[in-house]
This record gives sequence, C-alpha cells and structure tokens, in this order.
Amino acid sequence: MVGNVPVGGDAPVTVQTMTNTATSDVKATIDQIRRCEEAGADIIRVSCPDVESTTALRQIVRAARVPIVADIHFHYKRALEAADAGAACLRINPGNIGSADRVNEVVNAAKANGASIRIGVNAGSLEKDLLEKYGEPCPEALVESALDHIKLLQDRDFHAFKVAVKASDVFLAVAAYQQLADAVDCPLHLGITEAGGFVGGTVKSAIGIGSLLWFGIGDTIRVSLSAEPEEEVRVGFEILKALGIRNRGVRVVSCPSCARQGFDVIRTVQALEERLQHIRTPLSLSVLGCVVNGPGEARETDIGLTGGGNGKHMVYLSGLTDHTVEDADMLDHIVKLVEAKAAAIEAANAEPAQAAE
Repeated sequence: MVGNVPVGGDAPVTVQTMTNTATSDVKATIDQIRRCEEAGADIIRVSCPDVESTTALRQIVRAARVPIVADIHFHYKRALEAADAGAACLRINPGNIGSADRVNEVVNAAKANGASIRIGVNAGSLEKDLLEKYGEPCPEALVESALDHIKLLQDRDFHAFKVAVKASDVFLAVAAYQQLADAVDCPLHLGITEAGGFVGGTVKSAIGIGSLLWFGIGDTIRVSLSAEPEEEVRVGFEILKALGIRNRGVRVVSCPSCARQGFDVIRTVQALEERLQHIRTPLSLSVLGCVVNGPGEARETDIGLTGGGNGKHMVYLSGLTDHTVEDADMLDHIVKLVEAKAAAIEAANAEPAQAAE
C-alpha cells in the first residue's frame, strides 16, 4: 500500500508523476499537485533534497488528495524526516543512499510511520563496486543492485516495498525489468528514465513501458518527460488505454486527415482533446474527415463524427447514424454530446450501487 492506494497483485496499474517545483515552495507545489490530480495521477512524488523541503512536506501531504512519495538522494536523514512528515512512501536510490546502517535507519523510520519504500535503481547512479564488476551499466548490474537491497529490507523484516530498475536506454531498461521479474515476486515500478522531451520521451516510454506491460510485467508506471508533470500523467493513461489495461476519460479515434477531409481534422481533434480533459468516465469518440473509414469507425465508438459535404457532417450515436451538424456548431455540439453521454454512464453505474445498499 502506498497510503490508501494498492500497488501490485490484482490492483489496477497505477500512474505516477513527480513535481518539478521547489518542494519548499508549498503553494507552488500544491498547485502543481492539484493539476496532476485533475489529470488523474494516482500517486505523486516530490523531491526532498534539504531540510526546507521535508519541513514543507508535512503541509503538502495534508493538502494532497493522493499519496505523496518522498524522493530521497544522498542524505538519508531526509528520509527519516520525510517519514515523520507523513510521506506515504520513501524512494531511495541504492547507489547514493549510503551504508547498510543508513538503510537500516530508513527502514525503522518507515516501519514507525507506516510508510512503504521504493528501491529505485538507476543506470546513471549504480554503486561503484557494480560498475567495476561489470564495466558499464547492464541488465545484470541493475538487477544485482536491486536484489542486494531487496535482501537488506527483507533481512529487516520489511516487505512493503516495490522496485524499479530504470535506464534511459529502452533496451537496457526492458531487459533489466524482464530479468528482475524472473527473479522476484514483488511490485515493480516501471519507467524509462530521462526519456527526453514530450514527443521523443513519449515514444520511448510507450515502447519500453508498453512492451513490459504487454508481457504482464509492471504494477505502477511513471512516464519521465521534459514536460509538465500533468502531461506525464496523460501519456501514462494513454499507454494504459492503448493496451486495454485501464480506461479513463475519452479515447479518441481520429484520422491523420487528407485532401478528402470535410473539416479541419487536426485542429478539431486538438480542440476536442483540450475541451474534454475534464471527462473521467471512459468512453470513445471517433473523429474522421470523410466517409471512407468514418462510418466504420463510428460503428465501434460511443460517439462519432464523420466529415460530409457543404459544411454538414454526420453524427453517430452508439454506432448508428443520428443527425447532421453544421461546421459552425460542430465543436460545441460534440462536447455537449460527450458530456451528456458521460453523465448517463455515471448515472447508470450508480444505480446498481444504490440498489445494493
């Protein structure tokens, strides 16, 4: 358990992100946490590099609606302070947290405060002895580091932990996770670390995280992008949606557009995605520029829009042709239809629960 969020076993795969504000700036950090919560983040990590950060953490934890993980590097005492401040989980990096005695103190603090621990192995900060042994970061080195620290926790009768073996190289990370999954039975936190900017990092993360999830490996994910953390959350959910693992919000099916398009598909999709971010209910929307594939895709989605001639476009509801809409009214009309459909689904889902009560 990370706070009240289960990780591993039959629990849903959770989506994490990390704030990039100065943790000591309580207002800025909480504001960013709010945006991440609205985007759907299940768990949020904050960095705790100094006393000012762990002091602020107590207020941040109280304000957050999701569990907060304290990210600890170099100074193990920050972990002790973060545990006392109410962090739901302590992320420690074996390569820079220090001696076994320091790990022991962190474990005791976690036990005393009901916090879990994430062992965060990273190819960029492996222990010196492992680098000397293997010559360079490799899957075997990452896994050996993880296993060593798993043993440290287990020897201290601490079992509320998850493990990550991250690398910026997709092949290295995937191979390390595969080897680790064969070696242990504990929750795994997936990520391609330092993946890059929004486009490149999204592609690398989708390939790496997606392939591992496809093979049944992974319990919680963080998409590491040089972008705002709420964008990491959205990409994380898109990966899960593409694999059919979790559905949240509107799944948009749209064409790349061509000369046949009856309206500006690209700008329409951009506007709809922006205006429908508040929808959390899983439903599908197809936006196709012409009748070549439009009717077929609409049959498979909750709501469909297919481009037509003379500025009139066909709207499909539950796979069936229903009515037309004019260019000028199209965006507002589709948004209202999606909102109404989401409300209807929520109401239908609430009825069985009320009947059971």
